Amino acid sequence: MNVLPESCVAVILSLTSPSDACKSSSVSTVFGSAAESDLVWDKFLPSDYHEIVSKACNTTFLFASKKQLYHLLCNPVLIADGKMSFKLDRPSGRKSYILSARQLSISSSNDPMFWTWKSIPESRFSEVAELTSSSRLEINGNIRSKKLSPNTKYGAYLLLKITERAYGLDLIPSETSIEIGNQSFKNTAYLRCQDDKKQRLENLFYSNRKQMMKSRVVKGEDRVMSRREDGWMEMELGEFFNGESDEEVKMSLMEIKGQQLKGGVIVEGIEIRPKA
Repeated sequence: MNVLPESCVAVILSLTSPSDACKSSSVSTVFGSAAESDLVWDKFLPSDYHEIVSKACNTTFLFASKKQLYHLLCNPVLIADGKMSFKLDRPSGRKSYILSARQLSISSSNDPMFWTWKSIPESRFSEVAELTSSSRLEINGNIRSKKLSPNTKYGAYLLLKITERAYGLDLIPSETSIEIGNQSFKNTAYLRCQDDKKQRLENLFYSNRKQMMKSRVVKGEDRVMSRREDGWMEMELGEFFNGESDEEVKMSLMEIKGQQLKGGVIVEGIEIRPKA
């Protein structure tokens, strides 16, 4: 391999992955030099990176090489007037997005009787939406599949917080769904992680009502939320395989069948990220 021209080695490395290209730099000086070349890292950058860089908000990209730009894009970048966040998965170069609450369609979110828009320091966006009180919870998001990495399995996750004043979230599971082309994924989820004591009390006082109300929704796994490293909670809405055609990805969470008042949910957005 040491007799190959550096340009040939660069072409070979461009057919691997960012992670493999970085590891190969220790093989020899030829590989090390080739692994730094723009030819290699231009292949790892998304084809629309010029558009992403040009639409970045409050960010100036200073880079001397395509490799430097790649690593800059592995950190979250606000785009679309600050209503979306973009980043690359460092090992693979696959794209992920977060749609802010302002990019979502949230039923009655413009009515201050039901929802409050506010800024909180722990959010990456300028605004989040807090459910004050409503008997209907409908959250919908969409993104064109061409914005995502092709031939990649993705998951969609609702990012949220549950306040101490939350109520009415446990009596009936919410319905989650993802649709893209002929793919359709439906499931159920609870918006609150219940401790054992609270679970026993609810089963004691509301077991008949809960069973009656649960029969109204589709059968599912009754997923619960998990905590993220950034301090938010996430609820998986579903997964899908993104091919090479351009289609609309529709994601939703709704609880409209329980007819009970609920509140205390803070919505930051929906993340669409590659799955292992």
